[in-house]
Amino acid sequence: MADQAQPEQIQVIGGNVNNLKNISVNIPLHRFVAISGLSGSGKSSLAMGILYSEGARRYLDALATYTRRRISQVGRADVKEVRHIPSALALRQRPTVPGARSTVGTMTEIFNVLRLIYSRLGSPVCPNGHQVPPTIKIAEAMDKAGSEMGMITCPTCGVRFMAFGAEDFAFNSDGACKNCEGLGVTKQIDPETLIGDETKTIRDGAVAAWRTPGRNFMPIVAQAAGVRIDVPYNQLSDKEKETVLHGKQQKFAINIPSKNGRVFHMDHALYENAYNAIEDSMATTKSDIALKRLNRFYRFFTCPVCHGTRINPDRLGQLVAGKNIAEASQLPLGKLPAFVKEIKAWLPDNMRDLANNLTGELLSQLQPLLDLGLDYLTMDRAGATLSTGELQRIQLGRTLRTQTTGVLYVLDEPSVGLHPDNVSGLIKIFHQLVDQGNSVVVVDHETSIIDAADWIIEIGPGSGEKGGTIIDQGTPNQIKASRRSLIAPFLTGKGQLLTRQKSKDDVFADGTVELKINHRFNLNQVSAKFPINRLIAVTGFSGAGKTTLVLDGLLDAFKADFNHRKLPSYIDHFDPNRIKHIVSVDATPVGKNARSTVATYTNIMDHLRKLFATLPEAKQKHYTPSYFSYNNKQGGCPTCGGTGEISLDIQYLPDMVETCPTCGGKRFNKQVLQVKWHDLSIADVLDNDVDQATELFKKNTAIGTTLRVLQKMGLGYLHLGEATPTLSGGEAQRLKLTSHMRRSQNNTLFIFDEPSVGLHPLDVHVLLKVFSQLIDQGATVMMITHDLDLMANADYMIDMGPRGGDQGGRIVAEGKPEDLIKAPKSLTINYLRSHFDNYRV
Repeated sequence: MADQAQPEQIQVIGGNVNNLKNISVNIPLHRFVAISGLSGSGKSSLAMGILYSEGARRYLDALATYTRRRISQVGRADVKEVRHIPSALALRQRPTVPGARSTVGTMTEIFNVLRLIYSRLGSPVCPNGHQVPPTIKIAEAMDKAGSEMGMITCPTCGVRFMAFGAEDFAFNSDGACKNCEGLGVTKQIDPETLIGDETKTIRDGAVAAWRTPGRNFMPIVAQAAGVRIDVPYNQLSDKEKETVLHGKQQKFAINIPSKNGRVFHMDHALYENAYNAIEDSMATTKSDIALKRLNRFYRFFTCPVCHGTRINPDRLGQLVAGKNIAEASQLPLGKLPAFVKEIKAWLPDNMRDLANNLTGELLSQLQPLLDLGLDYLTMDRAGATLSTGELQRIQLGRTLRTQTTGVLYVLDEPSVGLHPDNVSGLIKIFHQLVDQGNSVVVVDHETSIIDAADWIIEIGPGSGEKGGTIIDQGTPNQIKASRRSLIAPFLTGKGQLLTRQKSKDDVFADGTVELKINHRFNLNQVSAKFPINRLIAVTGFSGAGKTTLVLDGLLDAFKADFNHRKLPSYIDHFDPNRIKHIVSVDATPVGKNARSTVATYTNIMDHLRKLFATLPEAKQKHYTPSYFSYNNKQGGCPTCGGTGEISLDIQYLPDMVETCPTCGGKRFNKQVLQVKWHDLSIADVLDNDVDQATELFKKNTAIGTTLRVLQKMGLGYLHLGEATPTLSGGEAQRLKLTSHMRRSQNNTLFIFDEPSVGLHPLDVHVLLKVFSQLIDQGATVMMITHDLDLMANADYMIDMGPRGGDQGGRIVAEGKPEDLIKAPKSLTINYLRSHFDNYRV
């Protein structure tokens, strides 16, 4: 009997996830497929909502019920049928941020292999201080560390001692430094943070430490303790300041006036000085958000016992090729292959096989990370300090190492945070995955990634309601020749690159912000000048020092200046010029849960509730604005509590999320839904997208103004009731801007971190319009970016490098982009020049 032909494509039939309009599409298997389309067009709905969701669900369905219960499961996607889908793995746009105990070494699992190398191949030190050379016998003993068989005899003095096993080198376990418990840092309260603004009075909030929960009455207690609370803090006597900072705990009888004029009497109000207020809060707090707030009052110092290595210092006597495990962890990943050679040359011949086995494992885990351009990271680098792009590449590196076959990889924006030079490494890896017999589907806007794909699927034509259909598909050459394609002009260079009017004046005509950093991470003696009222691009490799310069240096300097505090010690010079406000806009999700919607995040919901409360029917029933909130008992549906959904735990099957049977997903109770405005209940209004609502609220100035701003931001397709945590990074950034778009921004600096995340080149044009509008209102806009379109449209560019980590930390080029490309001095400028050439600008 002849072999049946292997399926060559995944068939999706009748997909209706989110805004998809009953689409049917074939996706080639064993190929690298790119999905393109505007922000909100339905790309992620096809990739994540159907392909990943169905691929993962089918794979899990094949597992034993017992195993399935222990894995967070994926519900069934809203699609009629999906044929020939392999099991799927997904890499999302925003990996979770690692905890304080994670390092590059633990996240990549390279540190686990390093611990094995140190325990099996290491040269231990005996209690009398003799270094014992490595032998195969010691390696066997270390295998049994912790038992009698794990004892070693020192050949010099004959003392018997216990070997350190792999677990003894783990800073999250037995090997942790006892002083800092394996965190590498200790913290002390920073006295400079306890007092916020010294020019304020205590009653007006000068003592920042008393603005923590439950301490709002502390100024009144301080007054009872003899401190004047209506005099600016910097005019208080030394004795009064001493009471504020170090006064002893004692009880006072006080009267606290409340807002409604009543007086609240306390017989035994306990006085807590500023230090105690923070220490006591720290001891009792359970929530991460509160911890983050309290951490602002602390300075973090390198642990004096382990010097930041996290490891118990008595483990550092055990050496491999002359290095202890902390020194090996401090090597950049790119230098590990050379260290492996040293290890092999240092060991006796009879340990060669064991060494090959262990170091081979280390190198195979390392290679994908080097291919992805992470050679500058060190194993001891804290996970929480990594950028989104670095986290994603570590995730991708781990996936690659498994060398699977027959798997569908679904990647959402893998180019986030990647320098153009690293993108080629990423493309190489996609082709490797396909060569191993896998299928790769990538949602991305990076034109070089789309151009390198075997097959392109375009979804559109617009966003939200105007999207959700397949507008084109084919090979890159077919797409480039297509008239329907929206991405084609950006692949062929026929699109428009420069879309904003740049200033004709001298770039520094409106003033300069100056900053000089003496030493911070990999920055040494770096002086930077930023022009005011211009669009500035800060560029360079991951790890080149962009974040340190802008989000550490510049932000810390401004905070110190605004609060009349001393500059941080690592800043030598700072001139803020006329900048008085900073707005830092990142791509983190807006709101914590599905209760946060576009309407609640902007001021639209507040105005809507007031509007509905003024209707005759509402007044008749005595409904105040709080009745028109689904977050309150008066307004929310009693069955689902205002979420519009109920979750059913079905034991062995994935939890089912069902539309609430009582309110039909409308979130409000039926009495509130009976109140109508123009025949619409409040839930009906929230069901409109911004474009539709703008028409509805033409005459309502408060709501109409906000809606028109959202439209200008290119967010007209978002529904008012849409949950904000599900928005892409680029959408989240623009939503955060809405409150700033209506007023003069003369003395304001906006800082954007990777503002093009999730944006199609056409969306980037909209973003540039938004930036130009802010600049017209007097703002200065600075963006940390890898996007060549944004760089080309900047007034001024600061490029850091030349590479990342210890090979970065310098400003390698600065000036107008069009001047810099005449004689490129860095890799970034080389790529920018090719980009200009491609568009024949």
